[in-house]
Amino acid sequence: MSGLEVKKPRACILGIGGTELSNWEKGFFREADPYGFILFARNVEDHNQIRTLTDQLRDVVGKNNVPILVDQEGGRVMRLKPPHWRKIPAAGVFGELVDKSPEDAREAAYINARLMAMDLREAGFNTTCAPVLDLRFPGMSDVVGDRSYGADVARVVVLASAVAAGLLDGGIAPIIKHIPGHGRAAVDSHKDLPIVGATRAELSELDFAPFRQMKDVMAAMSAHLLFTAIDDQRPGTVSVTIINDVIRGDIGFENLLISDDLSMEALGGSIASRTHECLSAGCDIALHCNGKRTEMEEVVSMTPLLSGAALLRSQNFTNQISSFKIDKPSSSQLTDWRMRLADLLAPVWQAEDTGT
Repeated sequence: MSGLEVKKPRACILGIGGTELSNWEKGFFREADPYGFILFARNVEDHNQIRTLTDQLRDVVGKNNVPILVDQEGGRVMRLKPPHWRKIPAAGVFGELVDKSPEDAREAAYINARLMAMDLREAGFNTTCAPVLDLRFPGMSDVVGDRSYGADVARVVVLASAVAAGLLDGGIAPIIKHIPGHGRAAVDSHKDLPIVGATRAELSELDFAPFRQMKDVMAAMSAHLLFTAIDDQRPGTVSVTIINDVIRGDIGFENLLISDDLSMEALGGSIASRTHECLSAGCDIALHCNGKRTEMEEVVSMTPLLSGAALLRSQNFTNQISSFKIDKPSSSQLTDWRMRLADLLAPVWQAEDTGT
């Protein structure tokens, strides 16, 4: 990267390799100045370590409000895990609770998100890639599965809205995913390209609907799916038609659009070409997660400085992060929340599974 003229910020979010920043990573991030960072289980050991790491990321780019992302949904998608953090139910648990009591399910989803936000704030995160708005369709890949709140639009929207509210009230910016919908994936997009043959009308009525109803959330993550009725050549993340006609058009989402991880095998070509194609198609931010040096160098080499509408949308998102002024809940409040959550979940999730 020597000789590369860098201004701030650059339209990418990058991962790191381990539990602390290497000297190379410090220099690389300082020069590249990515829009944000994303951390995974490989980067997390305990409370003190993760707080030190997130503080280092802020220091290396010199911005207190730099977005630091994590995939903390609950269930099988948790990067902050027991024994240091509580076990969080999967989205499907709250969906199951709707059948017994919709109001209890909504309240439980809110409290759970509020508690999750507190854990994330203490660890130094300011945003999480949740809630999942994908519908659950029978016979599809388990890549979504119980990460979904259910099979009907109303259920997903009620619960996802409660989660988004709980996160925001706790000082964590939500990122809805996977726009315009990942529920019909018959294969795991981490390993292969899902091909969806549903009609445009079916997709608009069902898959796109939760995103349409939650289009005011300040950021969304794309879906690496091929929707043959709309663009039979290019997956959503790299499709001008999907982004312009569906995400910006049909759904009406006007806020920050972040690609899903560019190292996933649903996308073909080199990391450099994937980066160029997603940004050229209309994604505002290129997301690369695995922390591999050569791949990150490719991403940065193809990533322009944020400008125009993408810059404005990115500033709106960081302004939301900067606006959070959250008082830490009292110990009695936390106890009340945890007890209430355990009571609400008892019909569908055993008390011994709630963790600490």
